[in-house]
Amino acid sequence: MTKSRNTASALDAFIAKKAEIDTMLERIKVLSDDHFDTSPDEINWGHVGTLSHYAELLKRITDAAFKEGEHAD
Repeated sequence: MTKSRNTASALDAFIAKKAEIDTMLERIKVLSDDHFDTSPDEINWGHVGTLSHYAELLKRITDAAFKEGEHAD
């Protein structure tokens, strides 16, 4: 495989993976805008725990992406 073909394949894979991430981010944004499908009258500590778990996972991602937290230089 030539270098340009390899680069093109890597670019195609990168664009596809970025599209996956963009789709996931949009879905999370829509869910957040809808208060994670929860009515204020239904909120309990289980919902808080679920959001805390989501926040923890997103923090791991943002720390890695922005070289913060345990990923800081």
